[in-house]
Amino acid sequence: MLRQLSIDNVVLIDRLELEFEAGLGVLTGETGAGKSILLDSLGLALGSRADAGLVRSGAAGAAVAAEFALAAGDPALELLAEQGVEIEPGEPLIVRRTLKSDGGSRAFAGGASVNAATLRELAAGLVEIHGQHDDRGLLNPRGHRALLDSFARVDGAPVAAAWAEVARLEAELEAARADSEAAARDREWLEFSVGEIAALAPQPGEESELAEARAAMQAGAKAGESLAGLDELLGGSDGALALLRQAARRIERGAADHALLGEALASLDRALIEASEAEDRIARAAEALAFDPTRLEAAEARLFDIRALARKHRVEADALAAHGEELAGRLKAIDAGSERIAGLEQALGEARARFDALAEDLSGERRLAAERLDRAVAGELAPLKLDSARFRTALSEAEAGPAGKDRVEFEVSTNPGAPFGPLTRIASGGELSRFILALKVALADEGGAATMIFDEIDRGVGGAVASAIGERLARLADGAQVLVVTHSPQVAARAAHHYRIEKAHGESGTRTSVRRLSDAERREEIARMLSGADITEEARAQAARLLEAA
Repeated sequence: MLRQLSIDNVVLIDRLELEFEAGLGVLTGETGAGKSILLDSLGLALGSRADAGLVRSGAAGAAVAAEFALAAGDPALELLAEQGVEIEPGEPLIVRRTLKSDGGSRAFAGGASVNAATLRELAAGLVEIHGQHDDRGLLNPRGHRALLDSFARVDGAPVAAAWAEVARLEAELEAARADSEAAARDREWLEFSVGEIAALAPQPGEESELAEARAAMQAGAKAGESLAGLDELLGGSDGALALLRQAARRIERGAADHALLGEALASLDRALIEASEAEDRIARAAEALAFDPTRLEAAEARLFDIRALARKHRVEADALAAHGEELAGRLKAIDAGSERIAGLEQALGEARARFDALAEDLSGERRLAAERLDRAVAGELAPLKLDSARFRTALSEAEAGPAGKDRVEFEVSTNPGAPFGPLTRIASGGELSRFILALKVALADEGGAATMIFDEIDRGVGGAVASAIGERLARLADGAQVLVVTHSPQVAARAAHHYRIEKAHGESGTRTSVRRLSDAERREEIARMLSGADITEEARAQAARLLEAA
């Protein structure tokens, strides 16, 4: 419920603070006094477009703040919590908007900075504004289905959940088909790649082992080349050992004759022993270094094949085996994908059937509720002097979605035999206002915003019709808050709270003010509404009778 509205420097308003209460409140005043300024100011606080033209001439900026009392569990609290704004239980919500003369604006909710879109979202649950030019609320067909569902008190959650499942399965099926098509295009390449990797059968670590073996064999071959011919140099018939032995035999014949020759012979014996041992070691080394050249060739060939295949697949050689397994898995997935697609198609068909059944049940509930709503609205038309008019809730098939498969639009026919059409196209200004009121009264028990504002909904009517409008507005205000901008004395007489909008001219310019009227002032204001600028005693008496009857 709107408790307070503060306005600074908006058009003709310097500063204004208004307090509101539950029940029916009316705002009256002469034409041009500035009633629209109040609504524009409230709209600014609730996230409407920031128009620099709202800033009072000569002021640097304008500001509007609206204070709302929130009931426990109010959806606004959840919305604020999502924005990181916490409101203590029992504390009011204050929304505020500042506007600079250059058009720049800032928005606040609960003391925290928010964007204008958040204010608009909050406003949808806090205030309903109805008038002849209202392009939202009851006149907007986009909201008619939700209004009918609220009237019918249907639970749309099962249909929404069923639709979400359909949408999920459709997305999964589309992705599975795309994956399958892409994989199928790669089948030939996958089959060849898996085959060539399987044929080579590389093992983790094999490349390193082959490289080490090849290096050892290559080193052996190089060492073997340096040993070639050593056996002849050492042990052949003309080799070093044979020559040493010949030298030893010659010295041996004369060694007994001279001591030095004996020593020389001993040295030759030692040399023969060392040379024989060297010959033995060389022979054993040659045997150890011996290898099969075909083995080296095979190792080199396999190492080349492994490295070439790794380069081809852009993986490390040790990862070839794992890569082959991965490609084989992708190949199997192509076949498994067709099975998954078949499973998803079956699941989607079942989900669609489930959604269709629930949506059809919901459509049946809506058709029954539409008949009840039509009867309820029809009961309000005659007192509002719309005897010849007819109202209907038109249901037609719409594209399937989370709300089912129904399009809902409120239609009217204003003359006998005339075709039905949308409210905004068929009804005139005065008729439209009364249709809105009749519809709102019919929907009143189904809840809505705690604050309802009607902008000159009684324009163009008077007498009994105005009285009927006032009576219905009072009924709407029972247990809620209804604010009405009105020119009708019959409506004003029904109010529990009466505010007069006044425009005064002074040295500082023209200014608009608003004040709450006392009982005596109310009678005088209603008399003015009845008789005009010159208030007669007869008008005062009639005003008193209206107040007494209310």
